[in-house]
Amino acid sequence: MSNERQAITIEEAADETNIHGATPLVNFNNKKIQDLIRKRGWFELDKPDRIRTAYDFCRQEILFGYNRGGDAIPASEVLSEGIGQCNTKAILFMALLRAMNIPCKLHAYTVDKRMQKGAVGRTAYLVAPNEIIHTTVEVGYGEGWVNLEGVILDDDYIAGVRALFSGHEGSFCGYAIGVEDFQNPPIAFQGGDTAIQSTSIVRNLGVYSTPDEFYAENGTNTTGLKKIMYKSILHRLMNRNVRKIRSKAVN
Repeated sequence: MSNERQAITIEEAADETNIHGATPLVNFNNKKIQDLIRKRGWFELDKPDRIRTAYDFCRQEILFGYNRGGDAIPASEVLSEGIGQCNTKAILFMALLRAMNIPCKLHAYTVDKRMQKGAVGRTAYLVAPNEIIHTTVEVGYGEGWVNLEGVILDDDYIAGVRALFSGHEGSFCGYAIGVEDFQNPPIAFQGGDTAIQSTSIVRNLGVYSTPDEFYAENGTNTTGLKKIMYKSILHRLMNRNVRKIRSKAVN
């Protein structure tokens, strides 16, 4: 990626909303998205609380799971399904932020598929590429950007994984988690970066103004026969596995 692509300023990110408006994926003008923000009173909050509430909503109320449409689906569809993974939660999170005039951009990477082992089930893991497209949202905050990758996993899912690996300390890779500290991952928004899969990153694909731009240039994780398999059966098996893991959580 060129330096120009990676050097999106906060002002330029803010202009994306004003100049280009909503996109097919970041469709923040959708009635469901607008109604959500209005009913919860998010427009009345100050900037830090707007970021926090959008982040907490996407992390906790949009449960970790695999959307039937794959990676590149509209934010309104993610909201309606009520589940999401890194790429689809990033789309919804960007839509909520831009609806509330918060500058944001998409940062794209690839991650080692070993990080997904245990989360997706045996069949999906076998057909997955060795490097999986992984996107996060960077948000303009203070004088710079914060990368809020921690939005991906809800607390109950993490608790379910911890129950499976009771007593584990230190670094962990698997079950959609890639962190240095398994017991205390930096997932709460406190004004800085958050992370839950960052230690599995293989390549940096650069920064994009919109997910539409990224997927038009790079494609998605599933194509051809794998895409047909994913939409017809694999996403159901993957979500069944995720639900099974979440059920292990000790409340």
